[in-house]
Parts: sequence; structure tokens; C-alpha cells
Amino acid sequence: MRILVATDAWRPQVNGVVRTYERLVGEAERLGAEIILLTPAEFNTIPCPTYPEIRLALPGYAYVCARLDLIKPDAMHIATEGPVGWMTRRYCRRRRIPFTTSFHTRFPEYLSSRFGIPEGWTYRAQRHFHNAGAGMMVATPSLASDLERRGFARIMPWTRGVDTEQFRPRPDRLFGEAPVFITVGRVAVEKNIEAFLRLELPGRKVVVGTGPQQDELSQRFPEVLFTGRKSGEELAQCYASADVFVFPSRTDTFGIVLLEAMASGLPIAAYPVTGPIDIVQQGLTGVLDDDLGTAARGALSLDRGRVVEAARQYDWDNAARLFLANIEAALFAAQGRRVPKRRVRLAQARSV
Repeated sequence: MRILVATDAWRPQVNGVVRTYERLVGEAERLGAEIILLTPAEFNTIPCPTYPEIRLALPGYAYVCARLDLIKPDAMHIATEGPVGWMTRRYCRRRRIPFTTSFHTRFPEYLSSRFGIPEGWTYRAQRHFHNAGAGMMVATPSLASDLERRGFARIMPWTRGVDTEQFRPRPDRLFGEAPVFITVGRVAVEKNIEAFLRLELPGRKVVVGTGPQQDELSQRFPEVLFTGRKSGEELAQCYASADVFVFPSRTDTFGIVLLEAMASGLPIAAYPVTGPIDIVQQGLTGVLDDDLGTAARGALSLDRGRVVEAARQYDWDNAARLFLANIEAALFAAQGRRVPKRRVRLAQARSV
């Protein structure tokens, strides 16, 4: 099977969406499927308003048509609702080609926090985008329930994985021996980083990542270490050098950083919201509380070995198999055919 994945999130961006599809390409190939990417790298780009580190593609429809006609994929998957995603959707709709999508980002909350745009307006646009497809993949049961209530249709489960060879407990202590509380991600208003920085905690706070709020927050909180962007082995060492991972976001749909932290032996402190409530086992692998400081202090005493063990259930092979099963099921449904029982059993088993 040849699958075209259209995504507006790609290198040099560093985020969960990019990491997901980077890993999916290799896992799918090992399973006998080829994933071909359509990304902003093929187009002219402009800086995203208020976030110039992210480049928005300016895709030409004629080029997209010629490119996709040349590829002739067996299936089409649209990962993001940006310019590349919308142009690919237009191509599929005009040719009556079934396609699947993924819901990765709560743009309504992001646009509301940055520009004051009512969330209902953006959810309406996202519903229009996704409901035209043959299936929409989401990462967690709580997100699926929320989107179903909002009128999204044909929702399919698609979990994520973590590389437990790279992210693992290590003896590194880059930030000293005192209790170290760390967070990893974009330093931007929608990530709610300031809620972490305001906490009264013993020891040291560390922020790994970059973004539009970095200069402002580093000046307001000079006692906090801002490391800038890290990846690969450097990122793995940062995780392993901390004692608790604090996840202040209230709007993430999953949070791959949660899995990376857990695989590194870090218990999670977070709000009881979508993402953490689906991943964290309360009192075992982390503490969820509307008081983030209480959660962070409580997580210090948890058994790190049990945290690592829990992370091992998130397997990239499992995630890739479920993605491919979803693609097949959506194509069969779009063609009015019943999915063979073998594929139904596979999809059900892999969604657990």
C-alpha cells in the first residue's frame, strides 16, 4: 500500500506531530507500506503570524494536482488543517477520492488565546474540514468523546508510541542534585508555561524548548533555566536529569512528551485534562490535580520504576499497525464494502 500523507507540520519544526509522522514512515515501511509525504518543504513559505519560527506553505493547486497525479497513492491521509492540508482536501473532493484525517491540535483554544477568536467559529471550520473525510483519527478516548459531542463524525482511535531505547533512565544530572522539575515543549501562551513558572517548588525549574514567549518569560523568571531547543540524545539527557515532569498545558490532544518523560523515569504532574487523564495512572505514574503545585510536589514521592514500566506499553509498532488498519477500514467503508473480519479483529486489538 502506498499512502500519501499531507502535513503542514514538518522539519525544521520540532513537535509531537512531526515526531509522530517521522516515526510512522519507518514503522510503516517495516510493515510493508510506503508513506510518501507532501510537506511545506516543496513550496514557498511565509512566517506564521506571532510565531515566525513556523513557516506556512503557499501551495499552488496546479502543482499539488500534478504531484499527486504522479504519485498515484492507494490512500490519502491529511494530517493537518493548514494550507497543505486544505489544498490536498480540495484535490480529493474534486476527484471524489476518499481520504482520512487526523485531529492533532486544538486550534480553537490556541486561536482564542492568541487572537480572541471565538472557539465556536474555529470548531465549525474544523468540523467542515474533517467531516468530509472517510475517517478522523484521534489519540485518546477523552478527546474522541469531546469531539463527538461537538459534532465530529467517523472518529477512529490512533494511539502513539515512545522510543524506550533512546528515552530511558540514566545517571545524568545536568541540572544538579536538588529536586529538578522540568517541562518540555513550545514556549508559547497556549502551552500555559507560566503556570509552571509561578509554582512554589523546592529545588530547580527547567524549561526545554523555544517559542515566542521565551524572551519575556526568561526575563520575568530569571531563576528558571531555559535551555532552548534540544533533540535526540541531548533531549533524552535533559529528561533523565530531572525528577518530575510538569505538564501545564490544558489544550494538548495527547502529549508525546508525557511518554518520553515517563520512559525516562519521570512521574507526571499535570491538570486532569485530555491527554494526561488518558495516559497518567493517578498516584502510580503521576499526580493530576487542579492545583498544579500540589501535583508536582506529590509526584516527587512516586516509584520511578513503575513509571518506566507503564511507558513500555506505548509501542510504535502498535501505533503504526493501528494507523494502517484505520486506513483500510476507512477505504472499505467509503467504497460501501464491509471490512473483513480479520481486519476488524486487528483494529480492535490494536486500539486497546
